[in-house]
Amino acid sequence: MIKDPSISVVISTYNSIPWLEKTLWSYEHQIFRQFEIIIADDGSDNETKEFIKQYSEKSSKKIIHVWHEDDGFQKSSILNKALLACNSGYVVMSDGDCIAREDFLQIHYERREPGHFLSGGYYKLPLDISEEITEDDIATQRCFDVEWLREKGLPVSYKNQKLTSGFVTAKIMENLTPTNASWNGHNSSGWLADLKVVNGFDERMQYGGQDRELGERLFNYGLKSKQIRYSAICLHLDHARGYKNQDSIDKNKEIRKVTRGENIDFTPFGIVKEGK
Repeated sequence: MIKDPSISVVISTYNSIPWLEKTLWSYEHQIFRQFEIIIADDGSDNETKEFIKQYSEKSSKKIIHVWHEDDGFQKSSILNKALLACNSGYVVMSDGDCIAREDFLQIHYERREPGHFLSGGYYKLPLDISEEITEDDIATQRCFDVEWLREKGLPVSYKNQKLTSGFVTAKIMENLTPTNASWNGHNSSGWLADLKVVNGFDERMQYGGQDRELGERLFNYGLKSKQIRYSAICLHLDHARGYKNQDSIDKNKEIRKVTRGENIDFTPFGIVKEGK
């Protein structure tokens, strides 16, 4: 068990044990070993709590379960609580439906840089393949093999380049991609001190862009971002999104518009609440 982790991995979850288990399996096989896991649980039931307890007892990793009562989609709030539980000065954030390739944390660790945060992406799998992936498929890393995925029915797509790019090609693609290097909740990392100085996530925000808004405040604070979307690879497992609603998305767009327009770098609705 790591006493002084170099990375705190924050993984969000909500009542999705099969996907969370696959995600946790992927961290058992990381090349980089000096890390802890903080599970940011947005109000899951007792079944999830018991699963995490049992998994933690047999895992070689230090796993901290941070939970609050279910009050709808409150991911921003539970992520802020998870940040307070981190024991490392560097934080990698992902979701409990993202299987990390064995070099995922190694890339984040090697590319970290003062004054910057890292922006990664994901490769989205169809539901049938998501369900079929086993622990052995993750241990052997065959689930990241495009040919293996094609045998399972994965369609041909230009997006497959994410899985086939070698080191040099990945760096070239990251320099050429028009995709903005934003803070993406499924695959981003930064210094804990930077995340705290902007006061973490804005807890007014529910589903839809709350991670991007955090990144925009980091930019306003003076940080730069580095693209790692073709280097730090994770597979996104498909699932329904019952929490998605347009009102939340529209509200969040307005908050982001103010953040950008007024060059805001600190939210009074974050880790530390205004007046407390």
